[in-house]
Amino acid sequence: MTDPAAQTGQQYIDSAITLLQRVRDEEGAAVTAAGAALADAVADGGRIFAFGAGHSSLAAQDLVYRAGGLALVNLLSVPGAVGVDVMPATLGSALERVEGLARVVLDTSPARAGDVLIVISLSGRNTLPVEMAQHARTLGLKVIGVTSVAYAKETTSQNSSGTFLKDHCDIVLDSKIAVGDTVLTDPGIPAPFAPASTVVTCGLLQAVVATAAVVLAERGVTPPMLRSGNVDGGHAWNAELIRTYGDRIFWQQ
Repeated sequence: MTDPAAQTGQQYIDSAITLLQRVRDEEGAAVTAAGAALADAVADGGRIFAFGAGHSSLAAQDLVYRAGGLALVNLLSVPGAVGVDVMPATLGSALERVEGLARVVLDTSPARAGDVLIVISLSGRNTLPVEMAQHARTLGLKVIGVTSVAYAKETTSQNSSGTFLKDHCDIVLDSKIAVGDTVLTDPGIPAPFAPASTVVTCGLLQAVVATAAVVLAERGVTPPMLRSGNVDGGHAWNAELIRTYGDRIFWQQ
């Protein structure tokens, strides 16, 4: 007899694989465009920033100081909204609804015209990511939004503008996550469960970074890729990248 618990684990993984396959099949052009945008920033002396609030910050953090990743990706953090380390954890959700906060964060950050900002928000409906993308474009940054377009069709915006993150981006990557961010149900469990947004969003963004690396190589530009510090020579390799690109790497300052 099949173990129901083991079967559930398999169902979750299958669901995540299905979503990743949809992203692969339907978002290829957007991934290519986003990868080219990152490559442009690297080649042209620009910097790359990634922002996400709450659990969306996990995907942003996965791009920063990452073995096998671009050294020039920097976390744009909003104190209290980076994750669930703030107490109470619900404060982070409240900060996402504060108008004007994104403008203050951007205006006091090192981000400047010509840089790229990746804004990650599953729902894309809260004020913080909406205004982050909106203000970044007024400052001359190129904005890549990672969101679930389904939310814009099935929910209402929480920003006074009535708009969503997708409405203020140069490039939109649709994670295909269903409203509610769950992939499983069970008769004995009163709510849907098993979120897949982090798995899919991280995979989607790593595809973008990989694309950027190859685009740079094709242009004859050596992509500044970090190595693992847990392999011989890794720390020395990364230290040299920091020396070379120190004015564009803010996670080291």
